[in-house]
Amino acid sequence: MPDTLIFEQPLNEKCRLLLRVAHLFDQLDFHLPQADRWHTRAALQALLDIASILARADIKPELLKELDFYNAVLSRITLGPQVDAQTLQQVITELRDTHAALASQPGQLGERLRKDDFLNNIYQRSAIPGGASDFDLPQLHQWLQQDHAGRLACLQTWCEQIQVVRSAVYLLLRMIRHSTTFVPNQAIRGFFQQNLDRDLKIQMVRVALPATSGLFAEISGGRHRFSIRFMQSEPGRSAIQTDQDIAFRLNICSVVL
Repeated sequence: MPDTLIFEQPLNEKCRLLLRVAHLFDQLDFHLPQADRWHTRAALQALLDIASILARADIKPELLKELDFYNAVLSRITLGPQVDAQTLQQVITELRDTHAALASQPGQLGERLRKDDFLNNIYQRSAIPGGASDFDLPQLHQWLQQDHAGRLACLQTWCEQIQVVRSAVYLLLRMIRHSTTFVPNQAIRGFFQQNLDRDLKIQMVRVALPATSGLFAEISGGRHRFSIRFMQSEPGRSAIQTDQDIAFRLNICSVVL
């Protein structure tokens, strides 16, 4: 069990998209190496969900735009005693290389996956509860009988087609999360609210709590402010806001425009 729980709330649609795609890649990474056929099914579903999200026509230019933004931000940093020039240049190079790799992708991201007949048949049936059963998809049933090495080889081939998306998403989330640091704060009677600076590009709010606190953070926010309610729950009962003052750590992930 981790010592600290971190709760994240995106404050714009771009960041919301990054977190959702990263969540699916995390699922894919977990199930991919597992030999059990149910893990293979779960990896396939995560892969198809990623391909479905990537069908949105605006994702590729949005990713390129965000990579350009962080490249510009880091490129104008003035070197000083607290700036590691080598690390800075490494990150800038990674941003530029990822941008170039993404820009070189022809057509829509994930298009080849969506045009694959085998995967498309699974995707169409998966929209029906229980629709990916053996009698619904006999081709999938036959494919799953291969040994793990054969299934893994197919999955890795499909994953390679969206590897550049994984690189861009994880890199951008790293830039967002590390743009600022956690600072101590306190919620009075379980509630905290703060206005947002309009001169900052604020992407996400992150809240850190001790894992032993028995609480979870319910975060809501928009362009102008955000609020946090620290909730407690018991089995069989609705969650309620605690009436205790709660010490927590807050990270408002932002960049000066």
